[in-house]
Amino acid sequence: MRSRFQSATQSAVVEVIGIVIFAAVVALLAGALSPNIDGMTLIVVGVVLARGPAANWGTGVYRQERGEGEPKQYVLGVFLLGAVLAQAIGQPLIRDLFQVQQWAHQNPLLGFFAAILIVGVIQEFVKYAAVRYTIFNSQEYDQPIDGIIYSAAAGLGYATTLNIQYVVSNGGVDLGIGALRVSIEALAQASSAGVIGYFLGQAKFRSMGPFWLPLGLLLAATLNGIVNTLLDIVPRLGTFGINPWYGLMAAVIVAGSTFGVLLTLMGRMNAATVRQSQEA
Repeated sequence: MRSRFQSATQSAVVEVIGIVIFAAVVALLAGALSPNIDGMTLIVVGVVLARGPAANWGTGVYRQERGEGEPKQYVLGVFLLGAVLAQAIGQPLIRDLFQVQQWAHQNPLLGFFAAILIVGVIQEFVKYAAVRYTIFNSQEYDQPIDGIIYSAAAGLGYATTLNIQYVVSNGGVDLGIGALRVSIEALAQASSAGVIGYFLGQAKFRSMGPFWLPLGLLLAATLNGIVNTLLDIVPRLGTFGINPWYGLMAAVIVAGSTFGVLLTLMGRMNAATVRQSQEA
C-alpha cells in the first residue's frame, strides 16, 4: 500500500501535467474548430472552462483517497472555502480598498512591490486562513504533507474565482486564450499556496517559534508577486507580439519547481520519521 507521501507526490505531478494537457487540448481544438459562439453562451462556456483545472485536481484527489490520502470531502471543502473567501474578502480588498489596478501599473517598481505587499499578502493570507482556521485542527490533518495538499486546494479555489471573474468581466473569452489563461492562473495560485502549506505543516508538527508562520506568509506572498510579474512579462517576449504559450511554460516551470522543492523537503522528513519509528 502506498504511503500518503507517495500518494501526494504522484498526485501533484499528475495534476500539473493534467492542467497542461487540458490547456493544450482546449486551445488546439478551439483553433482547429473555430467555434462560432458569442453572448451569454460564450460566458457560460468560459465559466465552465474556468473550472477545468479544478475538476482535474478533483480527479487527482479521488485517486489519492483510494491510495489512503486525504478525504475528498475535506479537500473539496477547503477548495470551496478558498473560492468563497476570494470572492468575499480577498479580491474586494485588492480591487475596492487598495484599488491596485488604478495605480500599480504607473511604475514598474511600484507595481512589483504592490504585487508582493498588497496582492500577494492578501491572496496568500486568504489561502492560509482557509486551512489554518478549519482543517488544521482536525484529526485528518495528521502529517506535514497534508499542509501542501489542503493549501494547494485553497489556492485552486482562489484561482477558480479569479478565472470566473475574468470571464464574466470580459463578457466571455476566446476559448484558446481562455484555456491558457485559466491554466496559468491555477498553476500560479497552487504553487504559491504550496509554500504556505509547507510552513503550516511544519508549524503543526514541530516547534517552529512565533515568527515561522509570518515568515511563510511573506515568502509565499513574495513568490506570488514574482510569479505574477513574470507571467505578465514573459508572454511579451515573443518576436511576433504577445504569446500566451510562453506564460504557460513559465507557469509550469514555476509550479513544477516549487512543488518539486517542497515535496523533496517533505520526502526527507518523511524518511527521517520512518527511520525514527523503526529505531524506536
